Amino acid sequence: MIMIKKKNIFVLLLAAWLAGCAAEPDTIRHEGKGHIPALDSLILKEMEADHIPGAVLQVKQGGSVLHRAAYGFAKKYGYDLKPLGQPQAMTTGHLFDLASLTKVMATTYGIMLLLDRGRLHLDDPIHHYLPEFEEGEKARITIRNLLTHTAGLAQWIPTYYHGTTPGERYRHLADQPLEWPVGKERHYSDLGFMLLGDIIKRVSNCSLDEFLHEELYRPLGLNRTAFNPLEKGMKPIAATSHGNPFEKQMVYDRDFGYRVDVEPESWDGWRTYTLQGEVNDGNAWYTHGGVAGHAGLFSTVGDLQVLVDLLLNRGKLNGKQYISAGVVDRFLVKDRYGNGLGWAMDKQIIAAAGSPPGTFGHTGFTGTSVVAVPRDSLSVILLTNRQNVGRQKNGYYYDLETLRQAIFDTVEQYTAN
Repeated sequence: MIMIKKKNIFVLLLAAWLAGCAAEPDTIRHEGKGHIPALDSLILKEMEADHIPGAVLQVKQGGSVLHRAAYGFAKKYGYDLKPLGQPQAMTTGHLFDLASLTKVMATTYGIMLLLDRGRLHLDDPIHHYLPEFEEGEKARITIRNLLTHTAGLAQWIPTYYHGTTPGERYRHLADQPLEWPVGKERHYSDLGFMLLGDIIKRVSNCSLDEFLHEELYRPLGLNRTAFNPLEKGMKPIAATSHGNPFEKQMVYDRDFGYRVDVEPESWDGWRTYTLQGEVNDGNAWYTHGGVAGHAGLFSTVGDLQVLVDLLLNRGKLNGKQYISAGVVDRFLVKDRYGNGLGWAMDKQIIAAAGSPPGTFGHTGFTGTSVVAVPRDSLSVILLTNRQNVGRQKNGYYYDLETLRQAIFDTVEQYTAN
């Protein structure tokens, strides 16, 4: 009898082990030799709570990838927020809508390239390139002000209520009064990065996406980074929101988000389907056709790692200097508000409390983030599609700050041992 019981226990344990092995591909897909088990637990906890449907996480130090894994699903819910019968598994090759990571992985890089070539200067008034900003207080706005969110511009407006093209949007912004004095306060602004995109276009005589592709992404061998990826046949892509319910509430609900001076029902072009390959940001999609200085870029964890490595190596990769070390250094020095040029360095902003000096990063509204620690040659890239699970009862998408901080703390502890 004892032998039978032991055999039964063995069978049960074997069955459980086999079940776990069979389930793992649907939940976690590790790649490479590196693996930090504690990070898996953090991601799985959020998935089990249905805070995120899936994620891709990569940790790299120096030339070694310490952790690279895909979790859960790239698309789990349909427009009705009902679970799909066959959800799409996440892979490390999935493209993500980077949202505001566009500001640093596209627009900030574009300004760095032009600065390095002497085509512009950080303290140039923007009216040198955008003459409609030459009047009044706006004449004091510099490129540096736009990069540091100190231009006094409004933080957000639904530009699609005022025009359907980038040109119409530009003219509307040029006519708008400033919200704050130039250079006196920091107010994070999408509008400022739209204007930086305009400056890149004026100076380079190319569209933002063409300039970046030819001058940065293609030379670096990045063939999985682009605006409007569906037009280029790029797949697979992680799904994001179901239309634009968050922005719609910002417009219709005076007590939610920003107060905007529009008649809500005067425009009704809202998308009514699950977005998968179309940029989530309404201004980037409805007004800019998917290409804007503040949002619209899609990429993979692998391509993003190259862009982060380029900064950690002070503009040099594989023996080639793409951007001068001096320019990189200028963009990663804290200003009086605790941030760099384009990049966030404030611990509260990048959710890396207790991080070493020089740490920089940025987040994206869709659930993406990058944190890099130059002192330790360390980077953490977390890409989630949190919007695919829908909004919470309070109308907001799940806040990933606690998860980002826990991941950063775990990585710091792991690399310190």
